[in-house]
Amino acid sequence: MAIFRRVGWLLVGAVVTVSAAAVAGLPVFVYPQTDPLRPADVIVVLGGTPYERFDLGIELAEQGHAPEVLISTGPDDPLMNKYCGGRFALRVACFVPDPWSTDGEAREIARRAAIYGWQHIIVVTFTPGVSRARYIFGQCFDGEISMVAAPAESGWKFWSSMYVGQSAGYVQAFVNQPCAPAREDALGHGRSVRD
Repeated sequence: MAIFRRVGWLLVGAVVTVSAAAVAGLPVFVYPQTDPLRPADVIVVLGGTPYERFDLGIELAEQGHAPEVLISTGPDDPLMNKYCGGRFALRVACFVPDPWSTDGEAREIARRAAIYGWQHIIVVTFTPGVSRARYIFGQCFDGEISMVAAPAESGWKFWSSMYVGQSAGYVQAFVNQPCAPAREDALGHGRSVRD
């Protein structure tokens, strides 16, 4: 009888822990902070799926929020030809970050910002990635960052995988300290910028 009671308490503890994590993740993954839009130097669309985020980035530029859209894409993705090789009434450019990650994307944007003098960027990514992308880009880019959330899928399988994946990404970002060498170099000391 005691073993059943112990198992029961373990189950209750597991349910409480999972429920607490789910509630704590709501403002981070499901309803992240986004920003009101105003004109920026460039709109950056982070890579990955769903692809609707790329349409949203171009739509925002067509509405006058920035004169240029910069799209991060993976290597050899034929679905991106529509964007990277398409004809638009505004400048749309694509790049493959190195490494192919949010960290790599942020490093490339920081590098280009230093070259082109960007002071304000709009970053578009899917809803569960907004908070983590804001943190990583904030480590790399000293200017103003406006985050835009593109729609995400629904369903418990999607959201449970996002909680796990995005949480792991946060841990990696905290441990690796994105752009630390680039920032030290920008201040005049430390190693040179890798990109």
